[in-house]
Amino acid sequence: MRITLNGKVEDVDAQLNLSELVLAKGLRVENVVIEYNFRILPKGEWFDTLLGENDSIEIISFIGGG
Repeated sequence: MRITLNGKVEDVDAQLNLSELVLAKGLRVENVVIEYNFRILPKGEWFDTLLGENDSIEIISFIGGG
């Protein structure tokens, strides 16, 4: 299945939810925000949101430091 992730087209496994996508990318769930099909999606909805063909996803990761 194809999705657009942070502006790049990628092939991902079907039946993947947003939480699993974040973990597959090596990111920490507590440090990211997701825009899913042009809407900021609350973390409480990530587990129940399965990826679909041609979904558009932006993952914004926060990194602390000085």
